Amino acid sequence: MRVYEELFIVRPDAPDEDVDHLVEQSQTFLTGAGATVDKVDRWGKRKLAYRIGKYREGNYILIVFSAKPETVKEVERRLRVNDLVIKFMTVRIDENLKRIDKRKKQRDKRAARRPAPTAPQPSVAQQMLGGAEKPGAVPGLPLPGQPSAPASPGAAAPAPAAPAPAQPVPHTEES
Repeated sequence: MRVYEELFIVRPDAPDEDVDHLVEQSQTFLTGAGATVDKVDRWGKRKLAYRIGKYREGNYILIVFSAKPETVKEVERRLRVNDLVIKFMTVRIDENLKRIDKRKKQRDKRAARRPAPTAPQPSVAQQMLGGAEKPGAVPGLPLPGQPSAPASPGAAAPAPAAPAPAQPVPHTEES
């Protein structure tokens, strides 16, 4: 069996009891013909894209069902002869569902072949500011949480970060 969507528009001035009876009648026919009704959705009164007859709006009703093609022809015939129905449209959606399932399987297969994502490496700025889990050693700077004193007692003090500007030295001659 194939999956179909039947969308039909009922006159806006039709009483709700008549609309309910039409939907019930369609459902009972479909189940009697061996079809399965998956969903009945009433969209309510909406404005039409263009004027049909003397109507500018209509009650939209969507029925999703699985049936054989002969059953769909009979449903369309019944909607065509009903005076309450302004327009109807039947769309076979099982082809779309098959295509969507096929794409999903291909996507899952590609995802299975792809290696697992690794943990993102901290940026240089995070490393310098100490925001990373494992801070990297930056040359010339102590690691966060360590004193800035030299490691060994006999080692020389670290050089200043920037050289001091040179002072002019007066030149004197010694005799």
